[in-house]
Amino acid sequence: MLDSAKKVPNSCCADDTSATSPEPGTARVALVGNPNTGKSTLFNALTGARQRVGNWPGKTVEVAWGSWRAGGEGAPPVALVDLPGTYSLVPRSPDEALTRDLLVDRAAQGRPQLAVITLDAANLARNLYLLAQVKDTGVPLIVALTMTDTAAARGIEVDPQALAEAVDAPVVPVLPRQRKGLDALATAVRHALAEPRPCPAADLGAAVEDAVRGLAGHISSEEPELAARHPARWTAVSLLSGDEAPRVGGALREAAVARARALATDHGSPDARTQSPESPESPESPDQRLPTRQGFPHPESPPSQPSPCASPHEDAELLLAEGRYLWAHRVHTAAVRCPAESRATWTDRVDRVLTSRWAGLPLFLGVMWAIFQATTTFAKPLQDGLQGFFSGPVTSLAVGLVGDPDQGGWLPGLVVDGLVGGVGQLLSFVPLMAIMYVLLALLEDSGYFARAAFVADRLMRVLGLPGQAFLPLIVGFGCNVPALSASRVLSDRQHRLLLGMVIPFVTCSARLTVYVLLAGVFFGNDAGTVVFLMYVLSIVLVVVMGLALRHVLFRDSAREPLILELPPYRMPALRGVVLQTWQKLAGFLRTAGGVVVVTVTAVWLLSSVPAGGGRGGFGGVSVAQSLFGALARFIAPVFTWAGFGEWHASATLVTGFVAKEAVISTMAQTYQTPEAGGGAQPGTLGTELRATFEHASGGHTLPAVLAFMVFLLAYTPCMTTIAAQRTEIGAKLTAVSFFLQLAVAWALAVLVFQVGSLIA
Repeated sequence: MLDSAKKVPNSCCADDTSATSPEPGTARVALVGNPNTGKSTLFNALTGARQRVGNWPGKTVEVAWGSWRAGGEGAPPVALVDLPGTYSLVPRSPDEALTRDLLVDRAAQGRPQLAVITLDAANLARNLYLLAQVKDTGVPLIVALTMTDTAAARGIEVDPQALAEAVDAPVVPVLPRQRKGLDALATAVRHALAEPRPCPAADLGAAVEDAVRGLAGHISSEEPELAARHPARWTAVSLLSGDEAPRVGGALREAAVARARALATDHGSPDARTQSPESPESPESPDQRLPTRQGFPHPESPPSQPSPCASPHEDAELLLAEGRYLWAHRVHTAAVRCPAESRATWTDRVDRVLTSRWAGLPLFLGVMWAIFQATTTFAKPLQDGLQGFFSGPVTSLAVGLVGDPDQGGWLPGLVVDGLVGGVGQLLSFVPLMAIMYVLLALLEDSGYFARAAFVADRLMRVLGLPGQAFLPLIVGFGCNVPALSASRVLSDRQHRLLLGMVIPFVTCSARLTVYVLLAGVFFGNDAGTVVFLMYVLSIVLVVVMGLALRHVLFRDSAREPLILELPPYRMPALRGVVLQTWQKLAGFLRTAGGVVVVTVTAVWLLSSVPAGGGRGGFGGVSVAQSLFGALARFIAPVFTWAGFGEWHASATLVTGFVAKEAVISTMAQTYQTPEAGGGAQPGTLGTELRATFEHASGGHTLPAVLAFMVFLLAYTPCMTTIAAQRTEIGAKLTAVSFFLQLAVAWALAVLVFQVGSLIA
């Protein structure tokens, strides 16, 4: 399964861009579990910085895998795969389908040697249904019992030994944030890999087990090739419930129909009314029901009679689901002791405010405003210091090494005018990105972002999208590329297409660097508020464009309930925050650095070629008289009504199409000015920008700057995002999105400038 790799679009916030195969013979261990059970936290604790992110071979689903030395530093590494969180092995979205594909649909040699399933001790009943399904696959299994501290705070006692006996698999309590239990888990994994034992299936009741065993035996004897490729029990369960099973002949399907009919007729089919009053509403499929802690069918509830309108498969499917719930009830009863009355934890009390109908959204906006204000305030002195470092000592060193660009020569021009000026300007924003990533990691690690998705559910439903759509949008504030990949969590294809068209309106971190530069130059102490308002405008654009697209292109999209596990609030772990920040910052620098170097070189090359009446040979012409300047002047009149119809501004937007990170480096390159003392050094960028916007806007400088920022927010995203968008929504809708964004950006920029110039 890990023996091939597939390239994925570059992301400015991923830690790597491809899934690389491990060494031959490396043991493969899969981390499986419901969302928000501590699975990814455990993965980070076990693998540390030895991680990769990329598309799964043969799939368009992005996963993380890493090298874990389960036996200590001298032991051979284990390839640990963090699979997407899922509530069921009956998938409703592409990322859930990957978990089933790995555990079931792949041939035996492609499946993992071991699965580690995370169970939340504080909400064990919700997790046991998935465990019952995983046990049907026969993959050797270890249970990692997480959130034991949260369970204790709620007065819930889980006996690991009793749980191990009830599920017939090793159980290891772990607290990955405190790095507790990791050695014990490593020991259990080593033993399981050394002496693999297929995990026994959950007992679903005599009637169901007779039908499943009979059909599994038929598969083993009559369809040996099918049994060799896929677990016979899982195939039998799938056929009884009417699910698709690969490469199954007609005779076997007829046998499955006969057994399903006999099971439903002889033993009756359960009805939704057999569930306890506390159980949640059933979604479309029984396999998607999520039991609450008390939400099991009563073990003595008599089954109702088969529905006369239901197919044999539907009745058998309900019986299978009821069997899993009853098994989960028995396990829960054997291993868990709950208090007579639920304790209200401090998480519950805080949630009454942060997730309330009226206070939730304003508080979220307030938190985001505080982040942007803190980012711009703390980063400014660090940025100024780095800018002085590159424009001073680094430039002088470059002049000393390669020569003075004023004396001619292509190498001094490329190094001093191009690389030092452009790349140096971008690198001066590293403190800004680092502070932003730290603050966002703190919010994510504390559990607050899940509340933000809950609060936004009502807003998402206005667009016809489920609340889960808010999570990809949050990811989009870092980078649009992984946000497009994250849209696969939605089960409905229409929802994924709609979300894929509005995600590029989310302002990514690459645009943030330009906002901060312009806001700092033109708005002074109000820079943080201006940047925050750009993010608010981004959200407004997502809502407005989502509404428009929904009524024009996606009128038939279905509505889905929000299924979201809210993790408890936790003190962010320093190690986790540092690791997340470093991964994102390193990924940004890797991608942005490569793109910017290429773009800077291309801009310098075009700026060195004379155009029209430009005087001087190659490398001896001013930027304004170069081929690049001619292209920028050709485009500039389009933006006259927006107040920035000047070639310096339009030049940055051209390279911004390649990557928004290149906007600042292009600004630095186009404003190169000779200074006394030798060498062509970056001029004072703020002074040049003020002169440009004042001249282009006819004195209405601030409206023109705001119009430029709005255009940058809304216009066509970078080429990498377009490539990812094409993968997710297809070429036709990507083309529609491309031209729609250009039109919307131009119209908004003109509107902002024209109205602003009347008011100012």
